[in-house]
Amino acid sequence: MNIGIIGAGNIGSALAVRLTSLGHTAYIANSRGPETLGDVAQKTGATPVTVREAAQRGNDFIVVTIPLKNIPDLPNDLFEGVPAEVPVIDTSNYYPLLRDGQMTELETGDLTESGWVQQHLGRPVVKVFNNIFADHLEKNGQTAGTPGRIALPVASDDNAAKQKVMALVEELGFDAVDGGTLHESWRQQPGGPIYCNDLPADKVREQLASLGTERTAAQHTEFLDNQAKQEQAMEAQGIKLK
Repeated sequence: MNIGIIGAGNIGSALAVRLTSLGHTAYIANSRGPETLGDVAQKTGATPVTVREAAQRGNDFIVVTIPLKNIPDLPNDLFEGVPAEVPVIDTSNYYPLLRDGQMTELETGDLTESGWVQQHLGRPVVKVFNNIFADHLEKNGQTAGTPGRIALPVASDDNAAKQKVMALVEELGFDAVDGGTLHESWRQQPGGPIYCNDLPADKVREQLASLGTERTAAQHTEFLDNQAKQEQAMEAQGIKLK
């Protein structure tokens, strides 16, 4: 397959390593241009391209994995000419303290992170790979049926795209769990029990069921409070987000 990856940070690079190891062609881009991606290309086996080229050449999947605050900076016509059936994967998370600053639309709880991304991109997106550490994504995939295999929820309003992405998740070595619609994708966001806890499929389904589908004000506040504590701890350790 040909897969375009817009974003050469930790998640984008980890995906590129895994995809090329499976025999796929990965085209990777960043905001600074392909000439700055020599080290990434050497490490991952991906081909450095421009952002537009990543969208045009990723005729099986396009992955958008850039800081949330930078989404509006992407070209308005980024997906011009890209067939509607090509799934667009969004891996974004909202980090107000360490990276993104306060974004009013995401503080109210009316919109999920990926709902906000979908509005800006003007294309249906599939939310996945946001709740796993990049190192685990690159190295901890296992064959189907392995006890304790990590499960990843996949959420989207486009069911056909969701099914394609779930198949890709399985190929990468993880159990794909249907995370519902994009409106329900808050359940896999930072501050919640599914975020970066490497749960197996049965536990992910249990958590999804226990959280419900409609986010309450109390749940939104709890997630934000939990995330604030996590970000503060990361800041104290000198961790910086790209």
